[in-house]
Amino acid sequence: MSDVAPTPEQRVPGRPFQPGQSGNPKGRMRGSRNKTTQMLAALLEGEAEEVTRAVVEKAKQGDLTAAKIVLDRLLPPRRDRPVQFELPSFEKPADAVTASTAVLEAVASGDLTPSEGAEIAKLIEGHIRVLEVTEFERRLRALEARGRS
Repeated sequence: MSDVAPTPEQRVPGRPFQPGQSGNPKGRMRGSRNKTTQMLAALLEGEAEEVTRAVVEKAKQGDLTAAKIVLDRLLPPRRDRPVQFELPSFEKPADAVTASTAVLEAVASGDLTPSEGAEIAKLIEGHIRVLEVTEFERRLRALEARGRS
């Protein structure tokens, strides 16, 4: 990479720096906050408790938007939860049909949500790949061993 700065004719509009060259090599300082965040924090300075009380009071009066704000803060959305589901074990890719059928039946009966069923299906698919790769490796080693003898 050249240390020579490009001439004005070589510069591309909207691209003042050479590829791979940052305008701020040190990057943003660790812990620095966005200007909008700083502005909002300054606006709430000393009034956060009063604003919070007002939102809670509105929620108590039946304001659903205020209630949603309060509940979103009290109960953050769940990311994952353990699923109680008996998945048949499978040792070879062909056994995956049984496992997949069990997932479909659990979704159909309401024991699993469709999104839970989809996530379990992805796990089954990944496990099938592991089984296939393991089987392929076993066969390859057997062929190599036969070729050496």
